[in-house]
Amino acid sequence: MRTDRGSVVTQQEIRVGIVGANNKNGWAKDSHVPAINGLPGLKLAAVATRNEPSAREAAEGFGADRWFADPFAMIRDERIDVVTIAVKVPAHRELVLAALEAGKAVYCEAPLGRNVGETEEMASAVGSHHTVVGLQGRHNPAARRAAELVSSGKIGRPLNARIVSPTFGFGPEMPLAHDIFNKSSSGANLLTINGGHTLDLVEAVLGPIIEVDARTEIRWPIVKLTETGVKSVRETADYVGVVGKTRSGAAFTADFDAGVPPQNVRFSFEVRGSDGWLSLSSDHPYGFQAGDLKLTSNVAFKAPEKAVVTGGFMGAAINVGEIYAQLVRDLHADTYSTPGFEHALHNARLMEAVRRAAERGERQKVTSQDREQCPALTKRLSNPALLERSSSVLKAAPR
Repeated sequence: MRTDRGSVVTQQEIRVGIVGANNKNGWAKDSHVPAINGLPGLKLAAVATRNEPSAREAAEGFGADRWFADPFAMIRDERIDVVTIAVKVPAHRELVLAALEAGKAVYCEAPLGRNVGETEEMASAVGSHHTVVGLQGRHNPAARRAAELVSSGKIGRPLNARIVSPTFGFGPEMPLAHDIFNKSSSGANLLTINGGHTLDLVEAVLGPIIEVDARTEIRWPIVKLTETGVKSVRETADYVGVVGKTRSGAAFTADFDAGVPPQNVRFSFEVRGSDGWLSLSSDHPYGFQAGDLKLTSNVAFKAPEKAVVTGGFMGAAINVGEIYAQLVRDLHADTYSTPGFEHALHNARLMEAVRRAAERGERQKVTSQDREQCPALTKRLSNPALLERSSSVLKAAPR
């Protein structure tokens, strides 16, 4: 199978290879593997790690056909159609560029790059290949229904929203493997992960964010690494507060609070309109981006559609499964409705605007600079079909 534009996928199963599938723990185990194994039309064809025993163990545990101790060998394998990258952010760039060079469709977790420049480089390399960024909260059936409620006018003009997005991570103690989140050079932190996912959902429901104010704090500057007791210096914020405005005119506040006990983690997204209200909530320890969401409102609405797949840690496969289902449809129809790397670039620039607002103490305008600053995307999006996709990436993904 080729994923170049103009080549429609006709084979019955699309073969996925995961880089970073660990049989013991990790996001791939919690979400990607059960999503792939639970969806018709997808096959977990291979797994890759940089360690032969763990790769072999993962293949056996997940039911994959093959294993690779060299991720690049799996990427080059002609029996792989989609490369899923579920490793730490600093490793994304090299793997993504190799997969695109090999002509594969690429699903990469968010954030895509360590910074805007790195993200732009990967987005510029996409060409006509199918790409997916793992901002999966907007794909949840309840989130899609909430977006429909707003766009239909049933709650009237959206006036304001209040978002609370806590996490048990980034607290005063962390596992050694998570120390990377304390380092600014990694590009993976409370703002880019929790903030990126949360503000993407804000845009999915309320439309593009056009202004942000922000405040960040490092409340635990010294972090204890639990296995060793060694103290690590935290360089990234463990609290982020954002005040913003969307193009629809709705003001919002978003509170990202770290170090919350798992039993107290509860995500809520409340929207007030001129004629009604709606609320999305979740008590999943991973926040709204994993598991299911509950939608309530004072206006009548059709129940959200049933998720295409369940499973994983407390239903962690639900939203990831929705992404894969959309990608399957895109690959078979040669369409581009699944938010990809240009969407990741927009999200990275939004997080950078939040960072600047906190650093400078000044409100920041948020404007789309993708076409002006990314020539390859300009060329790619000159295609009418892709222009249609570009205009829809800030809406909830369709069924």
